[in-house]
Amino acid sequence: MLARVYLDHNATVPLRPEARAAMIATMDVVGNPSSVHAEGRRARAVLEKARGQVAAALGAQGAEIVFTSGATEAAALALSGRGLAGAAIEHDAVRAWSDDTLAVDSSGKVAVPQPAAATLQLANSETGIVQTLPAGLAVSDLTQGFGKLPFAFNWLDVEMGFVSGHKIGGPKGVGALVMRQGTDIAAQIRGGGQEMGRRAGTENLIAIAGFGAAAEAAAKDLADGVWNSVSEIRNILEQALDAAASKTILVGKAGDRLPNTLCLATPGWKGETQVMQMDLAGFAISAGSACSSGKLRASAVLGAMGFDAATASGAIRVSLGPQTREEDVLRFAGAWLKEYHRFAARAA
Repeated sequence: MLARVYLDHNATVPLRPEARAAMIATMDVVGNPSSVHAEGRRARAVLEKARGQVAAALGAQGAEIVFTSGATEAAALALSGRGLAGAAIEHDAVRAWSDDTLAVDSSGKVAVPQPAAATLQLANSETGIVQTLPAGLAVSDLTQGFGKLPFAFNWLDVEMGFVSGHKIGGPKGVGALVMRQGTDIAAQIRGGGQEMGRRAGTENLIAIAGFGAAAEAAAKDLADGVWNSVSEIRNILEQALDAAASKTILVGKAGDRLPNTLCLATPGWKGETQVMQMDLAGFAISAGSACSSGKLRASAVLGAMGFDAATASGAIRVSLGPQTREEDVLRFAGAWLKEYHRFAARAA
């Protein structure tokens, strides 16, 4: 029996061995990072090492990193009460706090007339489309680009951004807000004043240690060109499907995309149906953002790009990782095209 193939890396990434090792080692650290005795100082050292690792991977300073329970909390911390303009292509964690007033063109690009009053993602989780962030932008969701695209926060001229640990091979339940020094925000969780007074509560030291180790490893992968190889494998898959599936639209093919992401939209063939069919065939893919799966609705991202409901409802996302092999994607192509031809015959 053939092994299952995981092609949903934009939803979450397998835990990196470096993260696992750091977390196991931290389980034996007794102290509270806020305590001043030797045990507390040891815990504080673990915390600050991880802060430095995440900062280095982001191209930021340690003092600019605030650890949170994930990107969703970090987004709320950055966006709550600000009424920033956003676009319908943003993740729901951003749309919960912003207004869908920014225009999206057919290529998935967003126009931002007033950057200081707006939020814009670096890359889209469903389509992989990469934005050009305008200077002076208030907030950016950096989650999908972190570890896959070369950027430095301190070069972006963005006030605040946020990332998630499990998207780069760290544990789930930890993330970070990165904010330009001198930026003032109101804490949403108040109490003991941890995280420089921006996020109270004893830090999740085990998860943070894993996040730091994963960030360091992810930065090394990026520098070593790992994602260039992933892009080549993605392109092999794309070419195989494009040549054989005339009813399918390859969303974002003509523009800048994440190196691992392929979005396929087949009008009339429900994305949820495709996900189930591929699951039974041994492949894990998704029909859009994992946080929106199961809601049986057309992709808001594709809708914002001007696709009709039948096309937006027929979208799936295939997202590769560094462990994905050419034989994996060719196996997937064979399984998906088998179901595609069955659909096309029924629709004829």
